[in-house]
Amino acid sequence: MGYARFGAMILASTLVMFGLMYLNTWSVDHLAFSQTRAWMALLMGATMTFVMMLFMFGMYPNRRANFAILGGSVLVFAASLWLVRSQATVGQVAWMQAMIPHHSIAVLTSARATLRDPRVRRLADGIIETQLREIAEMQALVADLQRNPTPAEAPALPPRTP
Repeated sequence: MGYARFGAMILASTLVMFGLMYLNTWSVDHLAFSQTRAWMALLMGATMTFVMMLFMFGMYPNRRANFAILGGSVLVFAASLWLVRSQATVGQVAWMQAMIPHHSIAVLTSARATLRDPRVRRLADGIIETQLREIAEMQALVADLQRNPTPAEAPALPPRTP
């Protein structure tokens, strides 16, 4: 098996993982491209690259290339982890596009959970109502901001810190 095939396998697996992250959304209209999910897919692809290369190191004759692949996977891992944790590239529209499927997951798990205690069911029903309302609000805001972007000179509000 050559290096091109190894790379194609990693690329295909990373793209599949990206798609799989959307399977637990409640509704198809809650699907939106998410930079955060893209960075997470890269993080997982880099991890998979590193682990697979360790297991298959002996199958590939070029030790320098093998170590370069290991080093490259570490760099991609570090960069994608920084992108996920910092949210440096995620603006307001991208943030909402990431939050819509995230909220949709809460709707799915709350709607489908087998809950016996009425207090817990009420909590889950409240989560469903709130998340669906927020999804609708975000979808409307995304549409509005895509038609009428916030002026670049508008000051950005500082992020909250825990």
